[in-house]
Amino acid sequence: KQFGGFYLGSIGGPAARLAAECIKSVEVIEYPELGMEAIWKIRVENFPAFIIIDDKGNDFFAGIAAHSLPVVK
Repeated sequence: KQFGGFYLGSIGGPAARLAAECIKSVEVIEYPELGMEAIWKIRVENFPAFIIIDDKGNDFFAGIAAHSLPVVK
């Protein structure tokens, strides 16, 4: 792949902080007609988040489920 991407997650309180303090700029890069599904460039500082799915397809929550399920059974 020439370009990678990732999916970030945050929790309620940090998300509110993000909106108020951390977003420095927002720009639509491609497909503006898609609205929120467009490709966006968002510049943030001190962003309180973690990577849920990385550019290799690794899923944070799937990893937790795989390790936790045997313990629960």
